[in-house]
Amino acid sequence: MKQTGILLLVFVLMLQVVVGCENNLATEQGQTKQHADFTFDVKPETFEVFVERDGVKESASEPMPARKVTNVQKGQQEIVWSYPDDQLDVSIEKKEDHLQITLTSTGAESFFWPTVKGASYMLPLGEGKWIPAVDSKWQSFLKEESLSFAESFSMRFFTVNKSKYALMYVVDNLFNNTVDFAVDPTIAFTFSHEFPTINPDKTYGFRLYVTDNDPVSVAGVYKQYVKEQGGLLTLAEKAKANPNIEKLYGAPHFYLWSKSFLSINDVKWNALKTKLNASFIGALEQILVSNGVDGKESIQQFREIQKQDYVADYQKKAILSGLNDALRSREFYNPQLFPHVDEEVKRSFRKGIDTLTESQLYDLNKKVLKSVLQDVVPPVEQWGNADSTDLLKEMKAAGIDQAWIGLPDWTAAYMKPSFIQEANETGYLIASYDSYHSIHQEENPDWNTAIFKDKSLYEKATISKKNGEKKAGFLQQGRLLNPTLSLPSVKQRMDEIMSNDVAFNSWFIDVDAAGDFNDDYSPQHTTTEAEDMKAKLARMDYIRDEKNLVIGSETGNDFASRSIAYAHGIETPVIKWADPDMRKNKQSPYYVGGYWSQAGEIPERYAKQVPIKEEYRHVYIDPAYSLPLYKLVYNNAVITSHHWEWGSLKIKDEVGTRMLKELLYNVPPLYHLDKKMWDANQPLITNYLKVWSPFHKQAVQQEMTDYRVLSEDRLVQKSVYGKDLQVIANFSEQDFTYEGQVVKARSALIMKGNDKQAFFAPAQ
Repeated sequence: MKQTGILLLVFVLMLQVVVGCENNLATEQGQTKQHADFTFDVKPETFEVFVERDGVKESASEPMPARKVTNVQKGQQEIVWSYPDDQLDVSIEKKEDHLQITLTSTGAESFFWPTVKGASYMLPLGEGKWIPAVDSKWQSFLKEESLSFAESFSMRFFTVNKSKYALMYVVDNLFNNTVDFAVDPTIAFTFSHEFPTINPDKTYGFRLYVTDNDPVSVAGVYKQYVKEQGGLLTLAEKAKANPNIEKLYGAPHFYLWSKSFLSINDVKWNALKTKLNASFIGALEQILVSNGVDGKESIQQFREIQKQDYVADYQKKAILSGLNDALRSREFYNPQLFPHVDEEVKRSFRKGIDTLTESQLYDLNKKVLKSVLQDVVPPVEQWGNADSTDLLKEMKAAGIDQAWIGLPDWTAAYMKPSFIQEANETGYLIASYDSYHSIHQEENPDWNTAIFKDKSLYEKATISKKNGEKKAGFLQQGRLLNPTLSLPSVKQRMDEIMSNDVAFNSWFIDVDAAGDFNDDYSPQHTTTEAEDMKAKLARMDYIRDEKNLVIGSETGNDFASRSIAYAHGIETPVIKWADPDMRKNKQSPYYVGGYWSQAGEIPERYAKQVPIKEEYRHVYIDPAYSLPLYKLVYNNAVITSHHWEWGSLKIKDEVGTRMLKELLYNVPPLYHLDKKMWDANQPLITNYLKVWSPFHKQAVQQEMTDYRVLSEDRLVQKSVYGKDLQVIANFSEQDFTYEGQVVKARSALIMKGNDKQAFFAPAQ
């Protein structure tokens, strides 16, 4: 009874731990402080934590429903207790400069804490966002939103802005966490953690810091934490292992869509029908059917042009699509149909089709087709030059000295190995898109990343949910491959690709740096999210180290910052997957386009310019709500750009705004190019790069040392790189004067010492 009375007294009284030490930790930003001179109080019944600094007391967590508390122990700088009904133990300890809060399950399956509420938030959603709690558009966007913390937060913290200072939670356990938003009457959110039965780690927790109410201070605290954990590796340090990383400095990023053997301009269309006969067309039809390709449209157009004295554009595309599919087939060559091939080609085929690499096969098939089409097409060495080697030469001649080039997959390289060699000789980085995320049971040559030589993987190495069901792959097709079982297939694929005489010097791996972690409940290969992450990092590191390639990945959340040199997706992530107007309704002006394209053209999803809804513009694009949180930590460690769905030219009426932001945040522009797109946009691209490239080359080798919002409407902002490289971006429609210097409307002013350069955003 006496003990119970003491516990009741504990429940009623506020438990207070006071530590009066002063330890302001200066960061690289120089002027910001991480404050250790604070006290904290806690109410165990409701798990409310209060912080007081300079006489100002704030709530760090909103109250939970009161619950039974036992095992309360209070020290000078620590308090611990238990929730017996929830089967959870709690420990809070005042460290030198933060509170260490640890929650340990003694049987709990999950727990929800903390719920936080403030006037606004600084969250590393992508690059970073400032979110006012009463903003109606943010409220609409976040209403009932539930986010995977590891996937949606690029760094492992969240910050609540209070009246005089900010409260910053750094998350200890990255895995099995969810953030759930509420918006009535203002934005608040709750952090929850699951304790999976398959995971022996039964703890999660936080470091709670008190810091200045600005992003530079917050980023400085987190950067110090990253360094303490040994997580910061600069580009200069990475370049010691692979000097090609330096080719990223000042390099815009381009996806080139040269995935076609022949381009439209390669063919003398009016003469084509004179080289075709019924036997050839019939054989072509059989090849397309046997390879699982729906070639009906192509075959129909081969037959239709026999009756015409012209060839329409849609017919040209259909015919080239059929030829492209057929030329990839190991059944294409038939001695009876192609009697005029030279002896060298015949000898190569006699050695056995299966002995040929894909690039060798493609080269021979091109020569076989040339034997039929003859002078209707140019020499095979010139096929597809317009969208590949010639395009590279034009880019170089236009002053683009540094560039990262991405291909939609490696078959584009097999079609024209000289294109890859040309990129190397031009001084560019060139990579293929690759993925080890989804695996399909049925082979699809247009989704070759989901095809693996080891056919047992589909049944024996895919991820199971708690209920035993298999997790579906991307777009609900196929299954998810367990990354802990993928490395032999990664090695097999990379060995095969690099044996095809294609001189890649970079590589892009989808998803691996995106924080999409999975628990696998399969009894044969039970895997935790932590093990999933470790395996993804291991396969990226293998490709980087064993193949000596400059590695990039999707998003680039900071758990992968030591493995990758560049990332696509932090600056502009995929915008609203679930909106049917953007993804399904083809009549909507917001429809982003499909993935499919004919004859190697850029798919609509990447080429079509579309507007976005005002709510999404507000959330994703409006610079007033953007913060360079990631750049303040990792500017000289990881180069980040847009997701490939949302390249620099994708959003109608926002091209100029995005250019200014790319300068302000030191972000490479990302473009999708073929000859047609290059001709249409060359002046826009090259005029911009004349300013952007030399600026990036300097800025990316330094830390972002400061960032300021200069105007009340938040549309004029300044970033500083190193000691004196500054850029002021004026996104507004009015001129702005800063320290006697006029920054024109819709412009960026770059300053270093006495050197000044202005860039004016084009009207779009």
